[in-house]
Amino acid sequence: MDIDKLVRDNIKKMSSYSSARDEYKNGVEENLIYLDANESPFDNGINRYPDNKHNDLKTVVSKIKNIDKDQIVFGNGTDEILDLIIRVFCNPNNDKIITLPPTYGMYDVIAKTNSVENIEIPLKNDFSIDKNEILRLNSINTKVLFLCSPNNPTGNSFDYNDLNDLIKGFDGIVVVDEAYIDFSSKPSLINIINEYDNLIITQTMSKAYGMAGIRLGMGFSNKEIINYINKIKPPYNINILTENKALNELSKADQLNINISLILNLKKVLISCLKKLHFVEKIYKSDANFLLVKVDDADLRYGQLLEKGIIVRNRSNQYLCENCLRITIGTQYENKILIKTLNEL
Repeated sequence: MDIDKLVRDNIKKMSSYSSARDEYKNGVEENLIYLDANESPFDNGINRYPDNKHNDLKTVVSKIKNIDKDQIVFGNGTDEILDLIIRVFCNPNNDKIITLPPTYGMYDVIAKTNSVENIEIPLKNDFSIDKNEILRLNSINTKVLFLCSPNNPTGNSFDYNDLNDLIKGFDGIVVVDEAYIDFSSKPSLINIINEYDNLIITQTMSKAYGMAGIRLGMGFSNKEIINYINKIKPPYNINILTENKALNELSKADQLNINISLILNLKKVLISCLKKLHFVEKIYKSDANFLLVKVDDADLRYGQLLEKGIIVRNRSNQYLCENCLRITIGTQYENKILIKTLNEL
């Protein structure tokens, strides 16, 4: 696929912002006097701008994900990367994206913020993809297809063959949002990132890695697409505190695996409890760290849990999610309190 034909003309013609550290090519070295970036000269550990190439963090992530450093971009949360993707490829008031409700709501918000039309093609009743309808509505102005797998709020992963067929058959950019992939038994599509010109994978440090507070998202694609995203990305979007915290936490791979295993085991315990409750009508299959649960009256049950100091998410306003609560798996203690409270109800 010719990616250049998909990119907005003004993006192709523009030059990226050149920071002081870009013009000084040797990087940050000790025993030099830096008078180029209008920083404070008084050392407090954060008085200098961070490495805008994020080389240390990219080195670690590239080893974890088994992908080239040049194929990685970081964002202030995954939302920033999603926004950058739309701004690279979609002309305001002309181009379109496709989303599959019920799904992550920020796709629609970002599209509308950028004056880009969002064509919604709902999932089928079993939360599977309507592949034929997506390909039928494929057009020259339909630039980006967003696929969230495992999906939020439903929790299910999409069929691997459907995903492959869409990547092959869609004439624009296919973004697969894998925010919850670390909890899934299904493989990440990052393994096939080099097989397709139009594939972008997004992942996050907010879920399994336990770093929602530092707002660090990751994007993976071919070098050409990553270069275009970097071209319009703010030069210092990842601050030095975020990068240092991420580097520290990423060194604890054993603890990450322990936490994921514990969450999956606690999810099984919660499912077993929910099956015994008379007001639970259905528990949807989940490859994530949450469950979508259909109850008799979501407003009532949400209110009852809230009275007991337990906050879940009422997703009844979402397509196909009437009377559904989304319940995140907490700690063993929190899970125990939740189960006790549900049994009391």
